Amino acid sequence: MAKGLLLTYVLWAVGGPAGLHHLYLGRDTHALLWMLTLGGGGLGWLWEFWKLPSFVAQANRAQGCKKRPKEGTPPLSLIRFAAQVTVGIYFGLVALISLSSMASFYIVGLPLAVGLGVLLVAAVGNQTSDFKNTLGVAFLISPIFYGRPIAILPISLAASVTAQKHRCYKASVAPETLSVRLYRLGLAYLAFTGPLAYSTLCNTAATLSYMAETLGSFLSWFSFFPLLGRLIEAVLLLPYRIWWLLLGDPGFSSSYINEWEKLYKSVHSFQNEKRQLAHQVLGLSDGATSEEIQRSYRELVKVWHPDHNQHRREEAQRQFLEIQAAYEVLSQPRVPRESQR
Repeated sequence: MAKGLLLTYVLWAVGGPAGLHHLYLGRDTHALLWMLTLGGGGLGWLWEFWKLPSFVAQANRAQGCKKRPKEGTPPLSLIRFAAQVTVGIYFGLVALISLSSMASFYIVGLPLAVGLGVLLVAAVGNQTSDFKNTLGVAFLISPIFYGRPIAILPISLAASVTAQKHRCYKASVAPETLSVRLYRLGLAYLAFTGPLAYSTLCNTAATLSYMAETLGSFLSWFSFFPLLGRLIEAVLLLPYRIWWLLLGDPGFSSSYINEWEKLYKSVHSFQNEKRQLAHQVLGLSDGATSEEIQRSYRELVKVWHPDHNQHRREEAQRQFLEIQAAYEVLSQPRVPRESQR
């Protein structure tokens, strides 16, 4: 049955951020991507307004003739590559928040989550990529940055480059019933949202705290580029800004927006608290210079090194680790200031 352009636009307007129009057109991978990202943060959903005619034509061509899949390599798309990197980072951040307590997370969980995010974008439309090579590169890169949230960025970049290198057209497959497609999409959606929902409902305080720490670490990657850092902050605040522009100042009438904004603000307060504690551990004031931080760090390391404290080795080990952690916090540049409303 041929797909109608008018019905596609109706579904796009009604359930576009949830991928309803893609489900109607048989673009299940694209539908899942929109379900997990709410239409690419809304921006991808709006941009698709001009792409719907080509999507409908492509779906009708696939139904009207059964021919062999295209041969050769699909053209390189910078938009798809940027989307792969972005979704890979997004999947990695969600995994950090919900799965970081699992054993061997940085060896198994994190590269798997980032790689699957990259592969999801790679499989949108009539293209796909090599599953084994993309995940293989993600697993090879992960141990290099073991235990550090910054691992998400290089893993996503390496997996995206590999996915682009091995891009190809999808092979033709027999059409499936709607129930089978919905069953598969439901399982994929639960696999993504289930761990996050469990950690949020069963350990809300710890989840919110770790979410703030994860977002703070993510923002600190861009501290060397203030303009880029402000751009990232603007993107994170985009849902609240859109709400404020459309409906005016909510005046804390919306509990969801209120909690969302407080969570974002907690990123900065959390980072400030960590720096204050780090100054206390090193015995420094808040305005200490980098030279003073390094000097205090070297002196305390000499005093509390476990090899120099055999008679109180456990206490020295604990103090030594605290000193190392405090120095690592103070060695990072400050996160850019919060954008003004």
